[in-house]
Amino acid sequence: MPPEIFLIDAIGPFFRGYERRRINWSKIPFTHLETAGEARELQWAGIREDMRRFTREAAAAGFNAVTLDDLAHLAVHALHEEDVAARVAVYREEFAELFGIIAEAGLDIYLTSDVLPVTPAVEAATGGDRGKLEAFYRELVDGFLRDFPQVRGLVLRIGESDGVDVKDPIRTRLHVRSAKETNRLLANLLPIFENHGRTLILRTWTVGAHRVGDLIWHRRTLAEALKGIASPSFILSMKYGESDFFRYLPLNRAFFRTPHRKIVELQARREYEGAGEYPSFIGWDCEQYARELKGDANLAGISVWCQTGGWHRFRRLAFLEQDQSDIWLRLNAVVALRIFRYQEPVEDAVEAVVGEERAAAVLELLRHAETVVKELHYIGGFASQKLFFRRVRIPPLLHVYWDCLFINHAVRKVLRHFVADPERALREGEAAYALFPRMIELARSADLPVADIEHWRDFCHLVRLARRYYFLPFDPDLVERIRTSKKAYKKAWPAATRQRYRIKVSFEPFKVKRQTLGWISSLFLRRQRGYRVIDHILTLNLLGLVFRLFRPGKSKAVPKFLRKSAMGVEALFR
Repeated sequence: MPPEIFLIDAIGPFFRGYERRRINWSKIPFTHLETAGEARELQWAGIREDMRRFTREAAAAGFNAVTLDDLAHLAVHALHEEDVAARVAVYREEFAELFGIIAEAGLDIYLTSDVLPVTPAVEAATGGDRGKLEAFYRELVDGFLRDFPQVRGLVLRIGESDGVDVKDPIRTRLHVRSAKETNRLLANLLPIFENHGRTLILRTWTVGAHRVGDLIWHRRTLAEALKGIASPSFILSMKYGESDFFRYLPLNRAFFRTPHRKIVELQARREYEGAGEYPSFIGWDCEQYARELKGDANLAGISVWCQTGGWHRFRRLAFLEQDQSDIWLRLNAVVALRIFRYQEPVEDAVEAVVGEERAAAVLELLRHAETVVKELHYIGGFASQKLFFRRVRIPPLLHVYWDCLFINHAVRKVLRHFVADPERALREGEAAYALFPRMIELARSADLPVADIEHWRDFCHLVRLARRYYFLPFDPDLVERIRTSKKAYKKAWPAATRQRYRIKVSFEPFKVKRQTLGWISSLFLRRQRGYRVIDHILTLNLLGLVFRLFRPGKSKAVPKFLRKSAMGVEALFR
């Protein structure tokens, strides 16, 4: 059966006017939504107008379904506190109107849900008993599906919960800890979906917490989690690789190891590659994945993230900008869709977005942009290595993360340890940077945002200086040039007028000898998916116990972005 579900996330309208310096893009910021008076009327009127525009654009592009957040804020339950129940009632009323707008555009609706959402009253009533909590969740799901027949199904996330920055009386927490518990959850939930004629989509994404933390790549964990699961109401949803939305990741072979229908997750708004501030194009990667998935993957469809993902200050709203500043997001989203839905080559898909007259220039620009991303942002000698720590595959991009560039001695030592050919890394970076004059010329000729390429050029100047610092002998003149270039970048692209990168510079010595670093990496990191004996003894068990006892994740010695973003570094050691 050919793919039939073409999902796109529709959370962009909820971020209009959200003025935090650094935004959590993983979910709708519900505490930002007004629930009473004139403020409610004005805000929700704007959201409805934006939703009309977004769904009109998405449907015209060829998408046939959207995802929205989330079950926890739209499902009622007797255990909820009075104030929580009142807020949920407002959300239900407002979302019912949004559901109508989405349906008018001819789009199906899927709602996300973390397993599982609680409030202080729910925790008190259940006493933390797992059986009672799961009964509560089943009642939540059953009631919601009964109350909102226009919602086609739920997308369940079991391996990640609300970030540490979320301040909401309704919070989600990791509940499922093993493949066996995942299997039981599915077995208990699927009859509810079958009775209502809806679809349960299970995401395999995890952040490495608990024994189920390797679900995204470990074949035995996945097989145990899905044992006996055979329902027409069930779909499995997986990111294309064995880690987050990075480059240099081969297609996850789990797509071919189970008979279940599957959705492949793609990210148009690249959270680790500028989030739409510049052309981080995914078309050729999507073309490769689509070609491979034509095998026995049993692909049910795709899920394109055009807004969701990351903790950063970049603010472009896909399909909602008044000018063409969302063009890089639009190109990624629409090209990915046309590749998978209509089997178009990249060239035809790009032409469908920008028109025949501009297509040649845009395609040349995108080819150069892909080179810059893969050979300057990433360091191929590191990114191409397969490394695992505990239950996660190490990201192939370490020094540029979300909206931060890290230029420090610790990163220098780590990269010098893992990159066997630093001369090649330096040559590739310099050659990629040399493409910017041509890219600016192409952007101007194709009437694309030239300032985006100029900003990217100035940021990449810092990236190539960082690479020189990482791989060349220490040079005080280079250190001073990095500091001067950082000041120039901040002056040219002030935060008040443009969302720019944060440049984290420190040249304090990292007091770990290279020999010691090698010993540590060989002990705690592995190049194979399967666990070694040392992993079972030390990395998975003893190390996790030590971390929980001494809680170094609370220490200021741990970088703030690791402590304050996402679920915090502690999740990795659960």
